[in-house]
This record gives sequence, structure tokens and C-alpha cells, in this order.
Amino acid sequence: MKKLSDILYKVNLQELKGDTGIHVLDITFDSREVKEGSLFIAVRGVATDGHKYIDLAIEKGAVAIVCDKFPSDIKDGITYLKVPDSSVALGIIADNYFDQPSSRIKIVCVTGTNGKTTVATLLYRLFQSLGYPCGLLSTVENRINDSAIAATHTTPDAIQINRLLKDMLYAGCTYCFMEASSHAIDQNRLSGLNIAGAIFTNITRDHLDYHKTFENYITAKKKLFDNLSSEAFALTNIDDKRGIVMIQNTKAKKYSYSLTTAADHTAKILENSFNGLLMNIDGVDVSTHLVGEFNAYNLLSIYSAAVLLGEEKLKVLTALSALQPAEGRFDFIISDKMKIVGIVDYAHTPDALEKVLSTVKSIRTNNERILTIIGCGGDRDNGKRPMMAQVAAELSDKVILTSDNPRSEDPDEILSQMKTGIPLTMIPNVLSISDRKEAIKTAVSLAHSGDIIILAGKGHEKYQEIKGVKHPFDDKQVLDETFKSQMK
Repeated sequence: MKKLSDILYKVNLQELKGDTGIHVLDITFDSREVKEGSLFIAVRGVATDGHKYIDLAIEKGAVAIVCDKFPSDIKDGITYLKVPDSSVALGIIADNYFDQPSSRIKIVCVTGTNGKTTVATLLYRLFQSLGYPCGLLSTVENRINDSAIAATHTTPDAIQINRLLKDMLYAGCTYCFMEASSHAIDQNRLSGLNIAGAIFTNITRDHLDYHKTFENYITAKKKLFDNLSSEAFALTNIDDKRGIVMIQNTKAKKYSYSLTTAADHTAKILENSFNGLLMNIDGVDVSTHLVGEFNAYNLLSIYSAAVLLGEEKLKVLTALSALQPAEGRFDFIISDKMKIVGIVDYAHTPDALEKVLSTVKSIRTNNERILTIIGCGGDRDNGKRPMMAQVAAELSDKVILTSDNPRSEDPDEILSQMKTGIPLTMIPNVLSISDRKEAIKTAVSLAHSGDIIILAGKGHEKYQEIKGVKHPFDDKQVLDETFKSQMK
């Protein structure tokens, strides 16, 4: 139970109808979760507008309403609070309701098109190995020390974030590393948080089904840095052409990292193989388990952030060398019989796919063939579908187009759209098999000894969503079972 006036601290209140001296038993922006004594925050979302459910919330027992437009029917005994933007107010209220947990734990946010999960996850593992109790909020999972909590979104809603942060504090955590998706930033899910630092990895086309234009997408990412305090740090990849743009208006202390030019933190790749990267980071040679130039950037950003958080350079580099890849990120297995290399990766953008395939081409030793299995998600940006297929065709010896998560769409229609990006000369090297399991079996049957199969798009996911139903499906497990069936 909280006094309403206490949880309105720092909320930009434009108009009040009622009493702020009342107590509320709960806060929610979902009318389905309203109970007796709730404060209901009416938020305008992508699918619906919470203002439509104000009367329903009151019927279910809400005693106070936060909104950016008063309803026409003001009911006696209910407190109404008008704010400029209820999504911003939601974050501030959540922070207050859970006793401002973000002011007592150091939060580091990671944003960018690619690398968010790897950077956030490996920062969490790094700081655990350095002896710190830590929390993680990521696409794959949320963690409080060693306890895993299922993740439903890359970045949870504001109430979930603050509830998890409070649980982290209760468990003794001193750090929380979290992915900050463009959706979450745009929807103000990070509002009210005291963020210690933010990292920018890179930006390429993604989520245009939501943002509509690439400029809107860039603006959403940049908003994270624009909202940082002067006490925070802003760490950016200046090898990305928009790296400087991201931090140009921030009040935070600015730092950079680079593989190619002068920066606050620099590194060079000395060796790159399936065994991992040998790098020189800030003048020290370090052997790591991660593969590829894209992971060199991820490792450099992790190292840079740790140093900015006050950790000793050599301790960080020693711990860095022991880190294993995040699940579903260049995650590979080798078949016992034919020594076929299978790589499972979450690459679901043209740029991410290009990075994975270019890495494989650069480190293969005897011109082993590359067979790529790739699909595109339904109900998402369909403009990238031909681009994904083109990248796969240009950088692979054989391509199998298949279903990713078709969701409500017809899988064959998605494949037809992908095919339009394939150059005519490469069409003979491309197959279309909408059944993902059959596509994997076909790739394995076509592979010769030592060939490399890239299974891209779903990575860590343990399901395939078809017509609103999530069916169990684990790329790595299916690939491993198919490899083992070769032995029979």
C-alpha cells in the first residue's frame, strides 16, 4: 500500500480532480489486471488506447486514474490526474512505487541493431566472474544472480522493470545490465530510471514495420543517450557512421571505442578462427572464445564499459578471455560422422546476416561450402525480405529459404517475397522449403564432409509461431538430432 501523493513524486501533473491523500494497493496500465484499490495508468499503445478502458478500470475497483485526457464522465470518489504523456508518467510512478530501485543499483543499457544480447549477457557474466551479484534483462532471459526468469520482450514494460530491479536489490545485486530496444525507448519504458551508462553498438535497417522510416529508428535509439544524466557515461562505436550522432546531444560523459581509428578504447584483430579471436585490446594481447569481427566490437565495448565502471584493466581482460558466447549467437556444433560445422545464429537483419556469412567465409580454411538456411518473420518489416535473400545468395554456395516465425502470414508468400531479391544467375543455387525442420534435414543431406551450415534467424528461440500458436522448435536441437541421424 502506498500513499498516492508519494508515488507522484517528479510526475509532471497538469491537472487534478480528487484527493492525492488516498492510498493505492497496486499500479497497472492493463485494465485486465485492475483490482480493488488500484491506480490505473491509461497509456496509448500500438494496438489500443488505455483511455478506452478507464470506465472498466473503475468498475473493477480502481481508485485513481492517470491519463493525458480526462474522460467525459468524471465519477465521484475517484481521483483523476492529467499528465502530458501517461507513458512517461508510468515509468516515474513505477520507480516511486517500488521505492526507486534504480537509484540503488547501477544500470547499464545496451542499444543498437545487432549485438545487444551478446553485450548485455557477457557484461552480466563478466561482472559475475569479478565477484559482483548481478541482474540481467535481455531478449533471451532475465536473471537475478543465478536464477533465470523467462523474458517475453527484449525490454520489459516499466512496471516489470522496476519490480525486477527491486527483486535484484533484495537479492543483493549491485549491477543490472539490460538491452534497450528501440520499441522500449520510443514507448518510454525506461522513463524514471536512473541509468549509470549506455552503450551504442551499431545501427542498420530493422523494425521499420514499427518505426516506418530509418530516421525514426535512429531517433528512437538516440533518445536513450539524449535522456542520460550528467553523472552517466555514453559509450559509442565510432566505427559506425552514426556513432557520433548518437551521443552528440547527451549530457553524459562521452567515450568511444574503435577497431579502425583513434578512440578512447581501441583494439586490433590478430587472429580469427573457429577457435576464437586473438585480439590486442588497449595494448594487451587477449585470446577469446568468440568468433568474428562483429564479436571483436562486442568484446571491445564490454571491456570499455567495465573500465568505465571502475574495474581494473588486466582483471577485466583476464575475465574477458574466459567468456563463452551468448546462446544462439554464432553458436556452433560439429557432426561426429562428417565433421559438418553447424552454426546457429539470431541474425535476422541483412547486416547481421552479412556479418555472420562474411565471418565464415573469412575463416574457412579449404573453401568448404557454405549452406545457408534463412527465413523472415511474418507480420514484420517485409521490405527487408528480398535483402535478406540477396545477402544469403551472394555469400553462400547454397541457400534454402524457409519459415522463420510466419505468425499470421502465409509462409509461402513470405518466401515468394524473399525470392525477388535473388539475382537471376544465383537462382539455381536456391531452394524453397517452407517446413523449417525439412529445410534443416535437406541442408544436412546436401552437405559434404567439412561443409558449413548456417541456420539463421531464430537463434535462442525455443518455438516457432504459426497462426498465433507457438510450437516447440529449437534450431540447435533439431540440427543436432539431424546430425546424429546421419550415424544410423
